[in-house]
Amino acid sequence: MNISYNWLKDYVNFDLSPEELSAALTSIGLETGGIEEVQTIKGGLNGLVIGKVLTCEDHPNSDHLHITTVDLGESEPVQIVCGAANVAAGQYVVVATLGTVLYSGEESFTIKKSKIRGVESFGMICAEDEIGIGTSHDGIIVLPGEVKPGTLAKDYYNIKSDYVLEVDITPNRIDAASHYGVARDLAAYLTQRGKDAGLHRPSVNDFAIDRKEGGIDVDVANHEACIRYSGVTMRNVKVAESPDWLKQRLSAIGLRPINNVVDITNYILHATGQPLHCFDLNRIAGGKVIVKPAVEGEKFVTLDEVERTLTSNDLMICNEKESMCIAGVFGGLKSGVTNDTTDIFLESACFNPTWVRKTARRQGLNTDSSFRFERGVDPNDTLYALKRAALLVKELAGGEICGEVVDIYPNPVAPFPVTLTYEKIDTLIGKHIPADTVKSILDSLEIKIVSETEKELSLQVPTYRVDVQRDVDVIEDLLRIYGYNHVEISDRVHSSLSYKTVTDQSHQFQNLVSEQLTGCGFNEIMNNSLTCGAYYDDLGWPRAHCVALLNPLSNDLNVMRQTLLFGGLESISHNINRRRANLRFYECGNCYYFDPEAHNEEKVLSGYSEEKHFALWQTGNRVEGSWAHADEKSSVYEMKAYVENIFARLGIAGDIIATQTSDEIYSVALTYSNRGGKILGKMGLVSHKILKRFDIDVEVSFAELNWDSLMKMAAKHTVLYSELPKFQAVKRDLALLVDQAVSFADIEKVARESERKLLKEVYLFDVYEGKNLPEGKKSYAVSFILQDENKTLNDKQIDAIMNKIIANLQQKLEAQLR
Repeated sequence: MNISYNWLKDYVNFDLSPEELSAALTSIGLETGGIEEVQTIKGGLNGLVIGKVLTCEDHPNSDHLHITTVDLGESEPVQIVCGAANVAAGQYVVVATLGTVLYSGEESFTIKKSKIRGVESFGMICAEDEIGIGTSHDGIIVLPGEVKPGTLAKDYYNIKSDYVLEVDITPNRIDAASHYGVARDLAAYLTQRGKDAGLHRPSVNDFAIDRKEGGIDVDVANHEACIRYSGVTMRNVKVAESPDWLKQRLSAIGLRPINNVVDITNYILHATGQPLHCFDLNRIAGGKVIVKPAVEGEKFVTLDEVERTLTSNDLMICNEKESMCIAGVFGGLKSGVTNDTTDIFLESACFNPTWVRKTARRQGLNTDSSFRFERGVDPNDTLYALKRAALLVKELAGGEICGEVVDIYPNPVAPFPVTLTYEKIDTLIGKHIPADTVKSILDSLEIKIVSETEKELSLQVPTYRVDVQRDVDVIEDLLRIYGYNHVEISDRVHSSLSYKTVTDQSHQFQNLVSEQLTGCGFNEIMNNSLTCGAYYDDLGWPRAHCVALLNPLSNDLNVMRQTLLFGGLESISHNINRRRANLRFYECGNCYYFDPEAHNEEKVLSGYSEEKHFALWQTGNRVEGSWAHADEKSSVYEMKAYVENIFARLGIAGDIIATQTSDEIYSVALTYSNRGGKILGKMGLVSHKILKRFDIDVEVSFAELNWDSLMKMAAKHTVLYSELPKFQAVKRDLALLVDQAVSFADIEKVARESERKLLKEVYLFDVYEGKNLPEGKKSYAVSFILQDENKTLNDKQIDAIMNKIIANLQQKLEAQLR
């Protein structure tokens, strides 16, 4: 939010520099992000002075130029060649001295010593448009009356620079979303430091009704959505350009002046924090304003000329025929003030924050009004803002206040009662603050002390502080005004024994695995959690299960990711396009899921879930450009090794079962699960269909693991240390004839289910497909490692185990021994 330095001085007395003001506001919780100098006239008329033309003669080599001598308040007059027809001796003029920079739009030029038709000139006598105070170029500026030569032009025209402070308002501090709100906090700060802040705001005591007749009626149909509605009718108003002071106030904070009436409503909004809306009275059909919910499916065109579809939960400001404005959010196209407007109706209301927030999100709108209503406008300030605006309209646009002021406020909001104890103040702050200081700060914050004892205070918090309704909230306010830096930090540390949480353990394992992969040549990447919803069309992750954004930055960032795959492919495509083709990436990040069937409107978060995943990508050559080794492409088998090494590092390798699968994501893949059947992740080659979307024409191996599930398994794993076995392992090989559809993973699964204790390892050492085999068959040569750590295995035990494995392979996979 932009705060004008000069505007702030309208409400509080201070002599702080802009930098000191920034530091003061930051210290009391209104963090200032930056300070920018703003000039009402570009260049601030620097280098321009008032001069008196002493002599004026015709130029000997020109029929339109003149040679003048001008008194600039220095010891000697200066000679200036001037081409204006109206220049004459005795005039008081504006002179740009040597070195002055003048601006014309975005361009600028510097006044230099020059020769014009052979005569030297030491400056320039200026016209209005040349210095930015007007648009006329008919001749030079001739000032009325006498002015002391040498007077600075910026002093003559009363040109003052302003400074705009970018104040970052936290969501709970909507009371400070205005110049008076910031002034109120600044006054409290100054008062506690012994300075007379003199907080004040313009009086509205002069407000009076000019005519009792001529007002219009208002009917509020929903008092839950409209807490208070105030309004006043004004007739015979003249819409015109705003005066300079008002335009300068608005321009300084980045608002474009429109006309005097609209500018007044914007001025009041940023002055007091109370949004106003102005209606053209002639467009209020039936002469009556009705505040009611919209009709379901109703079409409404807003000021930005966009047709919007409304719901029955959108509050509207209507006349007897149609809707005119979305309450608290945005005006309609047909009801606003134009240059032809003569009669107006000023609205100053307080709308329910929840209604406004939901409407603004549904319609994709974010306005200055909705920003304030969503966070809580003070319902007890609507009349002041209304009267202040009406008085300004009379001052700047004329007109009469007609009819009684409308003020519908059926359930007045009272100040918030809070009981505060001195003991709790000292306990939370960690320092004793004297009672007199506490009461002084409360008074400067306009928090009323209703009653008090030696131990506690009974308070009434003003309604504009919607975030202060508990004793801890009051203590927070006391501390920020007292000063965080005034609370000394003790040299004693009170600590307790800490313990490792689930998050700590996950972070530790993540570091271990990351170090392992980095040692294998991988690089860590971090991608945006926002991604393109179109990636999920016609894939294994349904688009309907994406967590969609209500107000996406773009169509490329409109959903939360369900998988880490696409972010990595974007990174691979980016690198390949820059001739970095040999890539190994890993990433650990959250993925998000929405289940429409589990969603419940009453429970906002139902149906939404979040999981942490760990993913790996590999593409390009494993070895390239080595004198000792021929170039070699990376393979999916390497990826399998990396994944299984992760399981080993976590200590859960023995509890993982791999099954060969394929789907729309992978052309060939392994699915990893625990012995209970819960899927832990997948690994394989990414399908060509997906790679084509990213313009990738090389193989990419990809693995994605459910990190949360792996952590649950790792948490149950106890690391045991034992001596190396003293008894020899036994190896048995089998040549198996199996169907083409049978994978090695199927064989390994059957073998491990047959013998869980003594079977230590199963690996494939040969595959044969070709002649001398039945059609549709292939041959696997598989080794089985058996070992008993307590004794030597005898032939009888070995044969029993192998016979059981063979029998199960024959029964479950129809395998045959060759």
